[in-house]
Amino acid sequence: MSRDHPSQPPREGQSNLIEVASRRDFLKLSGVGGGALAAGAMGAPGLLYSAPSRAVSTNARIVIVGAGAAGLAAANRFSRRLDGAEITVIDRREPHYYQPGLTLVATGIWEKGKTEDSNDRYMPNDVRWVKAMVEEYDPENNRLVTDEGDTIEYDYLVVATGLELRFDRIEGMSADLIGTNGIGCVYDTPDNAQRTWDALEPFTREGGKALFVRPPGGIKCAGAPLKMMMITEHRLRQQQTRENSEIKYFVPGDGLFSQPDIEDYLRDHLPNERGIDINWHHQVKAIDPENRRVTFDSDEEGEYTEDYDFIHLPPPMSAPKPIRESDLAAKEGPYADGGWLEVDKYTLRHKRYSNVFGAGDVCGVPISKTSASAKNMNPVVVQNIIDDIEGRECSAEYDGYTSCPLITEIGRAILLEFNYDLDMVPTVPLINPYRPHWVGWVMKVEFLQPMYNAVLRGRFA
Repeated sequence: MSRDHPSQPPREGQSNLIEVASRRDFLKLSGVGGGALAAGAMGAPGLLYSAPSRAVSTNARIVIVGAGAAGLAAANRFSRRLDGAEITVIDRREPHYYQPGLTLVATGIWEKGKTEDSNDRYMPNDVRWVKAMVEEYDPENNRLVTDEGDTIEYDYLVVATGLELRFDRIEGMSADLIGTNGIGCVYDTPDNAQRTWDALEPFTREGGKALFVRPPGGIKCAGAPLKMMMITEHRLRQQQTRENSEIKYFVPGDGLFSQPDIEDYLRDHLPNERGIDINWHHQVKAIDPENRRVTFDSDEEGEYTEDYDFIHLPPPMSAPKPIRESDLAAKEGPYADGGWLEVDKYTLRHKRYSNVFGAGDVCGVPISKTSASAKNMNPVVVQNIIDDIEGRECSAEYDGYTSCPLITEIGRAILLEFNYDLDMVPTVPLINPYRPHWVGWVMKVEFLQPMYNAVLRGRFA
């Protein structure tokens, strides 16, 4: 199916524009070789990646902001595919967290240490690592400023910053409260996940009232609130405290999951088979930790409060502040509220700055805020920048592939894989992608982390 992409308008008005254009034209003319990645390999997960036999010769300055899954994978791919490029990664963070495993930590299945690693283990030797954070983006002048006061110029910029948890959007809430007063939040760090289990474990032994919240807007791993809730329900059954427990799920709209077949499954499964009360059109406004009460704003009931014994309370999420306050953020449309990076959803190229690309959670594109999405975005970003260096149109497209092993209970999961069209694209075709299965569980707890580590090294397409 052919797709029309918006043309990239020329940037306006700065005195160094002619110099920048001349340098980029030179880079395109001086690029040599470099075969394109096969289109099928970029769409299908789990394929071993073989670099083209010839590296592209270039002196392009490529800056990658972020050393998470998307940033490290991009750095390793560029390192293999380019000869002579000046590649810079900017990120102060030295620990690396396996975030897909945080749900397992937060429910007592994994030890925290299993999700802790170091960025140094995956950073290519020929890449310059600037241990700072970007404070200001200046895309008109192809430069950025770090919080150390350094100005770094680029020919190509890859934004792979991830996102920001916005605890400030819930009155009375902060990350420091996780693990206290029955409050959990699985996201972001192993410490948050461990403290969530510290709050959840005594609740499962005693039972009571548990509230689970899906925040509004785009969030990373949108299945995580559901997984936390379903594993908790299973834990209660294991502890024989389910009968004296109440579980409620609160969603901001009228849907549970973006993929329609799984939406239908959950609408039946949660209330009818698990006894979970679904509450539509609810958003958390405030929390009173000491009294274990939360205030909701509901379309039907207005503002009201609920008490709880345990609450899983992820906040709304947005692009990091330097992005959302920059010219790189979407200014209108569905991605403006979160300040998400304004990229074409297929090429991942910025819609207004043609030498800027995005990968991972920061991108303003549908459904794609998972590590599996970052894995499939990276070959597209790298290939399209190489295409530009060599003077070609962008040849690679990201089809929206995302994956969510939706754990329904300990030992079973639905291995969900789908794309922008919300069509299932299973890579294990013998397994029913619409129902829980032990294979999905084994994939989640045994195989995905080694694959993830290979992705960081740029070795999976």
